[in-house]
Amino acid sequence: MITLCGFALSNYYNKVKLALLEKSAPFEEKLVWTGRSPELLMHSPLGKVPYIETPEGSLCESQVILDYIENLYPEHPLLPASPFATAKLRELITFIELHLELPTRELYAEAFFGGKVTDEVKAKVEKQLTRNIPAFASLAKFDPFVGGKEFTMADCAAVVHFPLVSMATKIIYGRDFLADLPTRDYVKMMSERPSVQKVNADRKANQELMASKGK
Repeated sequence: MITLCGFALSNYYNKVKLALLEKSAPFEEKLVWTGRSPELLMHSPLGKVPYIETPEGSLCESQVILDYIENLYPEHPLLPASPFATAKLRELITFIELHLELPTRELYAEAFFGGKVTDEVKAKVEKQLTRNIPAFASLAKFDPFVGGKEFTMADCAAVVHFPLVSMATKIIYGRDFLADLPTRDYVKMMSERPSVQKVNADRKANQELMASKGK
């Protein structure tokens, strides 16, 4: 049995949770906040979530976890049989996370958490996204899923990251940097899947819990 550790407001936690749900894999959840406690660092050396606990030990980093899940539960595969097609999906995930979500993450402090981001950082992120989004668009399919006609591991990443990129850029710059792509219709379509509905409902409940803790 896998235990998924973290909190449901985390997009990377939800990426893993969505994969587990889509694969109908048995798992439990344990609420763990980020921090520097010795117990957390024992499982996740950078104090990040998510991580998973397995009978063989712990694993951290969401993509590592997804690859482990894919091998452990080959039923309901989230990657195609073709090595090249699989590599193309991993390429797509890398673009979504390394070239879209990661730069945008520098805006989250101001966009979502009441902090402040310098004008220099805003200019840097804008330059990166202006270059990176067209590059990503050249790889994405939206046919109807982000990598083609089948739901795959890439969708587990896309559906949790796209809304944050859209919201953060709209708040900081006054426009959604993904507006020229069909991401809005894609996220709407994905929201009809039971697994995504479950993830979204749990994320909302966790957001309310965090708000109550901050009072």
